Amino acid sequence: MKRFGARLLAAIVAGSLIVTPVMAAPSIDELKEDKAEKQSEVNSLQEELKQILSKINGLEEDLVKKGEEIIQATDDLAAAEVREREQYEAMKLRIKYMYEEGDTTALESLVTAENFSDLVNKAEYVQNVHDYDRDQLQEYVETKNQISELKTTLEEDQKKLESLQVEYEDQKDVLNTTIEEKRAEVADLDGQIQAAVEAAAREAEERRRQEEAARQAAAAAAANNNSGNRNNGNNNSNNSNNSQSTGSSGNHSSNNSSSSGSNSSSSSSNSGYTGSGNASVGMTIVGAARSQIGVPYVWGGTKPGSGLDCSGLTQYAHRVAGISIGRTSGEQGGGGVPVSSPMPGDIVCYSGHVGIYTGGGMMVHAPQPGQNVKEVAVYGSPWYRRYW
Repeated sequence: MKRFGARLLAAIVAGSLIVTPVMAAPSIDELKEDKAEKQSEVNSLQEELKQILSKINGLEEDLVKKGEEIIQATDDLAAAEVREREQYEAMKLRIKYMYEEGDTTALESLVTAENFSDLVNKAEYVQNVHDYDRDQLQEYVETKNQISELKTTLEEDQKKLESLQVEYEDQKDVLNTTIEEKRAEVADLDGQIQAAVEAAAREAEERRRQEEAARQAAAAAAANNNSGNRNNGNNNSNNSNNSQSTGSSGNHSSNNSSSSGSNSSSSSSNSGYTGSGNASVGMTIVGAARSQIGVPYVWGGTKPGSGLDCSGLTQYAHRVAGISIGRTSGEQGGGGVPVSSPMPGDIVCYSGHVGIYTGGGMMVHAPQPGQNVKEVAVYGSPWYRRYW
């Protein structure tokens, strides 16, 4: 009876330790599938963002060309207006002379003809003078109108391109925000997977402990009815199981160390290239950029002191230092040497925009049409390029 009671007690203890409530939760495989799906969405969004950035760079090139055409059309229109004024003033003098002479010059010229042939020649001459004046005036008026219409058309095209650029910039911002959200979801899933793995490891360890406790309880109950030799055998078995449990824990610690080492390696691989440059060259670039502060923004502008766009400013500043770089922000932002710790003179790069880093978190840039070149704090999340 005593032996039956001991066995019953051991069975009850073992049952209470082994049967534990488990809350329903996503499995590790389900979490990994969810993560893979989210990562696929991120990759797709990044490809879409890449296409948008390519379109922005292409638009900038079109805007630069259109700006240059507008600048040329403006110059041509001004020249045509000068010629028109000159022709108009000449016509006024001719009319004034004819009025003061009583408009008899042409008639006298015809009346004093020596013969019929002379009369025809003089009449033809008078007619040619009037036709020439009228044709010249009409030509200049037409030229002026054509140039004016061309300038208007170019300006309308430019506005359309600027509107499209704003649309692409908005799409870029939305994509960036969505990508960050998806990345956060992936990171959260990583955390859930790690937590699930750790929880599974804890549950497995807890089951081993419960099973070991149940075996020990059964062994203790049986020990009351067995000899000391059997007790010694059970103790040896328990010691062996404890060693296995410790070894398993050691392996778990080793895996954690390996994981930490992998994270450390990943972190070190993300360190940026600092680079080095000639500080005097950088300050020459900065000085050239600052010399243009106050100059108006002009699409396609490359004339210092007259009108510059963003990449025209950076190109000019480098040219002063004897350095040749690309014309557009896409070319400038994709070349040179990437740097993570900018120095004065480096190019501050955004999608579709560039400026010159001047130090202390500041930059000189040509912001946008309607504004002038200015020095402002670096904003957003740019990258940096060095050409010196």
